[in-house]
Amino acid sequence: MPVDRLIARCYSGLVSFYVYILECSDGSYYTGHTDDLERRMAAHDMGHYPGYTQKRRPVRLAFCDEFPTRQEAYERERQIKGWNKAKKKLLIDKNWDELAHWSKRQRDGPFDSATLRVSGGVFPIAHRETSGAASFE
Repeated sequence: MPVDRLIARCYSGLVSFYVYILECSDGSYYTGHTDDLERRMAAHDMGHYPGYTQKRRPVRLAFCDEFPTRQEAYERERQIKGWNKAKKKLLIDKNWDELAHWSKRQRDGPFDSATLRVSGGVFPIAHRETSGAASFE
């Protein structure tokens, strides 16, 4: 998806905090959160933040999601930062079925592992039946 459309999708005007994933020039991912996505993107791309992205420019916005509070955006950032590159790629590609499979295999942090919260709503993650009771992994 073109960056301008991705940014426009995130700016609904209803919420004001964002978690984002940048794809760096070396193919790695950087995850962060902000209350001004366009300004943060420009700062990363110009190298204003010393550290990871400064050495891996140019960067491209690969994913963004919006949250009503800074705390929720921060918690989601921490969750995603705990994921490996393959799982982040599934999120970027919106491959919900495969992401649900990955979520069963490992704990996802502070968010309920039974749901995946992304723009457009909360998506249930598949569960399996064990001994007559639903179990979420």
